[in-house]
Amino acid sequence: MRHAFTLPEMVLVLALGGILLAIAVPRLTDALDRIEVQAAANNVAAAHHRARMMAVTHGQVLVLSVGQHQLGIRARSGATVLWSYAGPEASGVTLAGPSRQFTFSPEGLSLGLSNATLRLARGSATRTVVVSRLGRVRITR
Repeated sequence: MRHAFTLPEMVLVLALGGILLAIAVPRLTDALDRIEVQAAANNVAAAHHRARMMAVTHGQVLVLSVGQHQLGIRARSGATVLWSYAGPEASGVTLAGPSRQFTFSPEGLSLGLSNATLRLARGSATRTVVVSRLGRVRITR
């Protein structure tokens, strides 16, 4: 006597596998979107902290540029980029609105800034990075 699966058994297993896959794939896609958007928001917040600390350690006014394509830090008096990182677009995340610039004094204080809001999105996932006038950074949903 042979030990094997019959055709109806294999069809049933494949049908159940297809149904489970159809249920799981959208949830996995949503989870990946949430992960990428959170990572992009964390990168923006980290760039903000890095620019502040670099302004203090270098003892000069620095400008953080947050754009769709690139995050960059440069001295206000020059065009040389001191630090840069790929923007949200590199991971498929969109940054709503125009590029923003944040200026930091040598004491680490934000200059000429009211509250700033940066909205990041990919698929159904969104995060908002809020920078207060005093330089506090919050990431909200």
